[in-house]
Amino acid sequence: MPAPRPAHRPIARRGLLVTTAATALTLGTVSFADAADAPEGATRTRTVRGVLPTGSPDYVYLPVDVGHGVAEIAVSYTYEKPPVPAGTQGNALDIGIFDERGTELGGPGFRGWSGGARNSFFIRADEATPGYLAGPVRAGTWHIVLAPYTVAPDGLPYEVTVTLRLGPAASTPEPVYPPEQAKGRGRAWYRGDCHLHSVHSDGKRTPAEIAAAARAAGLDFINSSEHNTTSAHGAWGGLWGDDLLVLTGEEITTRNGHVVALGTDPGTWVDWRYRARDNRFGHYAKAVRRAGGLVVPAHPHATCIGCHWKFGFGEADAVEVWNGAYTPEDEIALAEWDNSLVSAVRTSKPWVPAMGNSDAHREPDRVGLPQTVVLADGLSREAIVTGIRAGRSYIAESSAVSLSFGVSGGRGRHAGIGGRLRVEGDDTPVTVRLEVSGAPDCTAHFVTDQGTLFTAVLPKSGTGTVEWRTTPAYAAYVRAEVRHPVSVPGLPGALAALTNPVFLEG
Repeated sequence: MPAPRPAHRPIARRGLLVTTAATALTLGTVSFADAADAPEGATRTRTVRGVLPTGSPDYVYLPVDVGHGVAEIAVSYTYEKPPVPAGTQGNALDIGIFDERGTELGGPGFRGWSGGARNSFFIRADEATPGYLAGPVRAGTWHIVLAPYTVAPDGLPYEVTVTLRLGPAASTPEPVYPPEQAKGRGRAWYRGDCHLHSVHSDGKRTPAEIAAAARAAGLDFINSSEHNTTSAHGAWGGLWGDDLLVLTGEEITTRNGHVVALGTDPGTWVDWRYRARDNRFGHYAKAVRRAGGLVVPAHPHATCIGCHWKFGFGEADAVEVWNGAYTPEDEIALAEWDNSLVSAVRTSKPWVPAMGNSDAHREPDRVGLPQTVVLADGLSREAIVTGIRAGRSYIAESSAVSLSFGVSGGRGRHAGIGGRLRVEGDDTPVTVRLEVSGAPDCTAHFVTDQGTLFTAVLPKSGTGTVEWRTTPAYAAYVRAEVRHPVSVPGLPGALAALTNPVFLEG
């Protein structure tokens, strides 16, 4: 834990200095010039106070000169949250840190981020606060990054306290990352939740609690996706097993939307310090794919500040159309995704698969509500990522719901979810078949590029089969939705399940 601070400490006041970056400012440097002569185990503390005005840049850097012989750096901060009129944004200030290697975009200096989830953190060679990366506190200029998420009309008064503890550095243990394969069942349908938060960002559950909740929800795989940090990648020791594959990733949390990096190489950190106008997203999307992962825009129509997706879907490998308990925000995301399918078939361009995740942070958020069910060749990172990218998946509200969906026609040909059925002629009859279990009191809907063309009431038990006949001329693709009864007049019933499409070609 951070070393205790002395009762009396000097106060340093620093003004803002504009850097060459259009979206960042740099404060005056905090110096610990007297630390080198202090005895081992001694601490030195400096405090900086200031006010960030409205219109502040996204990132304000506080340089800290760190000398030799420092075993630990500890940082705490506070800021004022005055009441504001209704409809006016109040103060919100995030925090993180970069080491002596610098703050270059995408550079090696990243050492941790907690956003607004913590008011203090520490880093030393053998341990760090969750969200931060353990390792030596090397001499040089470190940078605390302050990120004013929102600023009240009268400004954002803040105070940052930095404490260095002197002494020899402990050894840094090698991280132990999850294996890339679990036992599995060969080629089969595997259930997963790829958007989860633990104490390593703004969640309240430990990795152990998440693993237990995943098993209770009937999941086969999960993806570690903390906001802007990879510190949880090495925190799953002893929690995986033959029955649970743990993938590693990140929720890249920009000011213009969030994106899940799914299944990246362990330890891969992806920068988030850009907006859509900076034209940098494509570069980092490629970085995700180079690390073996998928680019998945998250909750694209969420109403939280900074959550609405503004980067477009040209770089997306999949899109999260269902996030947590089903809401009108998801209905909008679903409609937008369906429009993208229509555009894809009309322009002969690639289509983007849909997926669903819980985005669970704490109780009562349910891990596995919803879950993406993937047809994969095995329970491995490569097989799961391949299945999601290909769209061989459907979304279910729980492990109680199971679907089988496909089309057949023309000399016994068949295609399943994410597939393409080619028949001889646009007027060739095609049979669409949906088998459902675990969806009592629900209705089944077949949706095409021309809209919803067929609806059937499922048996009260929730188990049943629905068939419909069409042709490629009438439907360029077909996908299935299973919905609960309408609960809000004027809105469709909440989803119980949703498939990716099957495409029809004559």
